[in-house]
Amino acid sequence: NKNYSRQEISSIISEISSKHGVSEKLVNALIKQESGFNPTVVSKAGATGLMQLMPETAKNLGVTDPKDPKQNVDGGVRYLKSMMKRYNGNLILALAAYNAGPGAVDKYGGVPPYKETQNYVKNILANYLK
Repeated sequence: NKNYSRQEISSIISEISSKHGVSEKLVNALIKQESGFNPTVVSKAGATGLMQLMPETAKNLGVTDPKDPKQNVDGGVRYLKSMMKRYNGNLILALAAYNAGPGAVDKYGGVPPYKETQNYVKNILANYLK
């Protein structure tokens, strides 16, 4: 696995965001929150890469190497876009679903009452909107 510079990662994010019609600024805010722009990071739960894809989610998105920034960002942006569609463009619900899963958002009819998810949504929006 090659080491990607922050610049290379930025250009990957830019290219893929525009390909899928998702705000580059939003994708950057999400990646900052998820991985701090580290493509090889793996969470305790097993989420991997820049956009912290869970193994099952990565598989469903056709991502074979979640540590590869191109594949990871492409899969993550497509997943985020699908959550945006699912919640009719409601960014707060889409971000909550990205973090906690759409099942939790549907169950609670909004952002689930998990401290982690609430902070997650707040932090990404703060970065995205500044």
